[in-house]
Amino acid sequence: MNSSPLQAPRTKVKVTAIPGDGIGPEVMRATQTVLAAAGAQVEWEDALAGAEAFRRGIAAGATRETLDSIARNGVALKGPLETPVGFGDKSANVTLRKTFEMYGNIRPVRELPGIRTPFSGRGIDFVVVRENVEDVYAGIEHMQTPGVAQCLKIITEVGCERIVRLAAAVAEAEGRKKVTVATKANIMKLTEGMLKRAAEQVMPEFPHLQHEHMIVDNCAHQMVIRPEQFDVAVMTNMNGDILSDLAAGLVGGLGVAPSANLGDEAAMFEAVHGSAPQIAGKGVANPTALLLSSLMMLRHIGDFATARRIEHALYVTLEEGKDLTGDIARDGEGAPTAAYVDRIIANLDRESTLVPEREYRPIGMKRWPQITWYRAASTRELVGVDVFVESERDPRAISITLQAAAEHSAFDLTMISSRGAQVWPDIGGHTFLVDHFRARFMFKKAPNGNGVAEITDLLQRIGRQHNWMHLEKLQRFDGADAYSKA
Repeated sequence: MNSSPLQAPRTKVKVTAIPGDGIGPEVMRATQTVLAAAGAQVEWEDALAGAEAFRRGIAAGATRETLDSIARNGVALKGPLETPVGFGDKSANVTLRKTFEMYGNIRPVRELPGIRTPFSGRGIDFVVVRENVEDVYAGIEHMQTPGVAQCLKIITEVGCERIVRLAAAVAEAEGRKKVTVATKANIMKLTEGMLKRAAEQVMPEFPHLQHEHMIVDNCAHQMVIRPEQFDVAVMTNMNGDILSDLAAGLVGGLGVAPSANLGDEAAMFEAVHGSAPQIAGKGVANPTALLLSSLMMLRHIGDFATARRIEHALYVTLEEGKDLTGDIARDGEGAPTAAYVDRIIANLDRESTLVPEREYRPIGMKRWPQITWYRAASTRELVGVDVFVESERDPRAISITLQAAAEHSAFDLTMISSRGAQVWPDIGGHTFLVDHFRARFMFKKAPNGNGVAEITDLLQRIGRQHNWMHLEKLQRFDGADAYSKA
């Protein structure tokens, strides 16, 4: 879909328009009005997702017609959608991202003229690149006991490579010089560590880009104390979700925060803010976030000139401070959305001299083949199993029953932990106990074959005295332990 920066689309590009909920329809209309006035080569195809879809009983939060529209067009502009919190169906936002494997979330963070924040004048201008479909957002959760919940953090090697390569491509497209990889690899050495290792393997292919690793909590700290040090920051899904919102707060908040979701087959551009039902229908909503998102969309379809024209009109409007909506008006007395839109349109042929110019080029995304990715190991050994059991007993009593279960089996009981802390053998200290224990059994000698018979025998033995609900194989790949220690 990307074309030369000098070559605008010759014919109109069909774009799926999802107005969304609350103020969504208002900011969508405002954005479409500005784009039409600027001559953007876009033809809109309206679609439905969010609260109305849920009310119709559509668990995915998006109608079949909406999914078909995005599949046909490959490009969507989306307003805010309501998301069930703590119950019910999955987020429609997550559904759309995962359905079309839009694995990269791009969140520009740039100081805007006329919007005063405690960080004004610092020249903040960086991009958060967030992995968008893996991590705990895979949505794989289980109640292990009535009082203990589990969420699986799924991180893949190819997913990490994809997002690192995208971060490098974004840096190149925007003429940036540094990529910061922020992880919690000091604690989650296998999952978060995978992103760190992927970056160490990929980034040497881009010698013109500086590359650094930063622990993600320190990254949050550094974004507040010295945000100007960042250029492109790349993170796993949940970390990126949190820190991209923090970053938006540096430059005026979610009301002015745009984003793009990119994949091989589709791209969706959306405002980051919520649906703000308290002001819906009052004609006072701020469309800046969705308008900025639409500029990312225009660059994606190759219309760089129109994107630049609208961007400068917006900057001039913000600089002058006239007819701004209430959330960004300097005097606190905001103008209606329509007046703000009219002012931007009136400024379409003016250019800002306060905002440093950035030359955008197409993002050179690698296209990933549609195959089942498989990572082979030269050697693999099955060395044991972790069995998770439910019990109200104390660790010593549990150890006696589990040791008895392991007697005459292929395993020895070596450790019991509770919430990640070893509670048997006793190593001192104090652990608050709940009815969820991990029992580690190691093979006495290497099993013949895949060990299924031995594991099944062990589970039958454990099941005579305990309710077990989950197990994990303990393996070694290429001679290295592929599991964490207590």
